[in-house]
Amino acid sequence: MRRHWLLPFIVPAVVLLAWEAAVRASLLDRLFFPPPSALWATFFEMARQGELERRVAITLLHAAKGFLFGALPGVACGVLMGASAWVRRALEPFLAALYATPKLTLLPMLMLVAGTGDLPRQILVAATVFLVVVMNTVDGVGGVPPHFVEMAKNYGASRGMLFRRVYLPSSAPSIFTGLRLGMGRALVLAITVEMIGGGSGLGSLVWTAWLTFSPERLYIAVIFSAILGATVHRGLKLVEFRLIPWRAR
Repeated sequence: MRRHWLLPFIVPAVVLLAWEAAVRASLLDRLFFPPPSALWATFFEMARQGELERRVAITLLHAAKGFLFGALPGVACGVLMGASAWVRRALEPFLAALYATPKLTLLPMLMLVAGTGDLPRQILVAATVFLVVVMNTVDGVGGVPPHFVEMAKNYGASRGMLFRRVYLPSSAPSIFTGLRLGMGRALVLAITVEMIGGGSGLGSLVWTAWLTFSPERLYIAVIFSAILGATVHRGLKLVEFRLIPWRAR
């Protein structure tokens, strides 16, 4: 029986065991690096109170909203830019400049316009996802072999048929790569904004744990942020394998 599903757990297990051994051997200060065995009590207490589940759900909801509102128009805009040289020349300089801009610098501007609630955070996450998805989609559509398009036109394919039967299937791997990267950016930005802008998610847990010097809660928040990112990435990979099975696994 194949055991490939165990491979992703080997490196985290080795890191945790080395961490535990280093603390027990007094190579790491227990005050700043509580061993994994000491984190279990804090984890179970937070899980029993429902705090961890609530914070993970809040962060995931913020990231998912931004991903949804950024990914859909990102795919549409990317396909249009990749298929039309005129649209690409018109939009690419502006999008490239915006892509290179540190996204957190836009948060104060958005708060001036949209207030201090969740809306500016959602706009920031959605804009970040939009830019990542657009760039990958444009590259995917631009890489469609020209003879595919010419052959479809020779068989009488309309513009709509070209998009549905040629551009989208051929660029699907690049689009899904952009979606995975976009969701990762959405999680990172959602957690970061919670740290600096308040909230009740994992980011605020990290920040309050640092302020109150609660290293156990701090490490648990960081570990669950990593687990959340890995789980979402794997979920999108499974969706990709199901929708575009011709791509090598």
